[in-house]
Amino acid sequence: MKGLCAKFVPKNLTIEQKDNRKDVCLHLLERIQRDRNFLKNVITGDETWIFEYDAEKKRQSKELHTSASPRPKKARRSKSKIKSMLICFFDSEWIVHTEFVPQGHTANQFYYREILERLRKRVFRVRPSISDNWMLHHDNAPCNTAISLIEFLAKKGISVVPQPPYSPDLSPCHLFLFPKLKFHLNGRHFGTVENIEIAATDQLKAISVSDYQRCYEKWEQRLRRCVASQGN
Repeated sequence: MKGLCAKFVPKNLTIEQKDNRKDVCLHLLERIQRDRNFLKNVITGDETWIFEYDAEKKRQSKELHTSASPRPKKARRSKSKIKSMLICFFDSEWIVHTEFVPQGHTANQFYYREILERLRKRVFRVRPSISDNWMLHHDNAPCNTAISLIEFLAKKGISVVPQPPYSPDLSPCHLFLFPKLKFHLNGRHFGTVENIEIAATDQLKAISVSDYQRCYEKWEQRLRRCVASQGN
């Protein structure tokens, strides 16, 4: 026997929530099995805060030392109050649309509907091959599930790929994009909102097409893993 530390999770799921996770994953896997190009038609998106300063993760500050060296110490620092909200949509080919929420604006259902209209027009320009049958994948935030949003998407003929609640591990943005983006931003000071947005945009452009392709492959693997673990 050996001692094990507890694993931190966003939320302890109920049996019903685990069953829902498994059912959603099964549904998506069935669609993938029927059509191997299914995920290629899915555009996924979410929002995240980018801070003027965010401390490095422990793994980023790791140093090489001998066994006799004292353990390095690092003072804990809080996130900066200066920040900008990034909203990003991408598919297995690359970024489709990004924008930063203007300072003082709230990303509510009405603003999000405007973003989706800009996304829809952007798809026609940069993804003409899927412009008639692309599908949207986003989380279950209140502004995303508002009746006005559902009606807007139905009117525009945009299908929504389901995302189970409390499941960032099944979201490509949280599984891949945001951690990869922030890995290169953490530990740096940007000074102003403008510099934050320039740095984040540059890092997004630096992510290769092959990285996005691997992300979608890993997404399918996560769906299978969720089913195998009965929604855990």
